[in-house]
Amino acid sequence: MRIMGLDVGDRTIGVSISDALLITAQGKETIIRQSIKQDIDRLVDLINEYEVTTIVTGMPYNMNGTVGPQGEKTKQFMDKLEKKLIYSDRIKEKIKIEYWDERLTTMSATRALIEGDVRRENRKKVVDMLAASLILQGYLDRNRTV
Repeated sequence: MRIMGLDVGDRTIGVSISDALLITAQGKETIIRQSIKQDIDRLVDLINEYEVTTIVTGMPYNMNGTVGPQGEKTKQFMDKLEKKLIYSDRIKEKIKIEYWDERLTTMSATRALIEGDVRRENRKKVVDMLAASLILQGYLDRNRTV
């Protein structure tokens, strides 16, 4: 049983996976968006490979707490993924989907990469994966203390 973290953007999807003990989040990959079908098929592959039971998706709330256009796009994508998971014969059990407030997560990920002296061209390749890791780690930390 593992948990998947997602940072869904217009051009990429950052993916992270928890360890088996649900203590740490590790970045797995950055999916370059192709089409809804290809994006979802890749996520289904990862869900099966890592035996994911829960998906935590960053929800980009506005600073005032409302859901803006990017949040609506994220919700629409996750609705399509959830529908695919329900009707897919490749998924053995129901996958729980949760949303996590991701305000400023990508900015934090970018700052960490800059402080780590990662070159700009390399940052673009991993920033969304790192953001997904921060989203998932926040979720894991909160649930460990509850």
